[in-house]
Amino acid sequence: MMFSNRLLLWTGALLILSVSLWSCTTAQNDGAADCCLTTSDRRIPKKVVTSFIVQTGDGACRIPATIFVTKKGLKLCAPFPSESNWVSKLIDYILAGPVSKPRGKKHRQQ
Repeated sequence: MMFSNRLLLWTGALLILSVSLWSCTTAQNDGAADCCLTTSDRRIPKKVVTSFIVQTGDGACRIPATIFVTKKGLKLCAPFPSESNWVSKLIDYILAGPVSKPRGKKHRQQ
């Protein structure tokens, strides 16, 4: 009789542990996605943008969009690149990287 009580206790503990681990992994996978719900065609200055993410409209994010990330960490939703010329140009600018300016003293030509 003592053996069956221990077995029942261990089985119950294992069941509770399994259910709690399963619910934790399910909660992490079903978390809210960080999506653009609408877009704005208002142009974003080049100097404030550091990176971008293209939202295709598949999966949890329902609309195609471009998410620009600013220096302050803000995420701004713009139209999909194929829908707006200025978005494509801003993406090209970001992908080109920073333009380095020559440093040093200017030499006079003689």
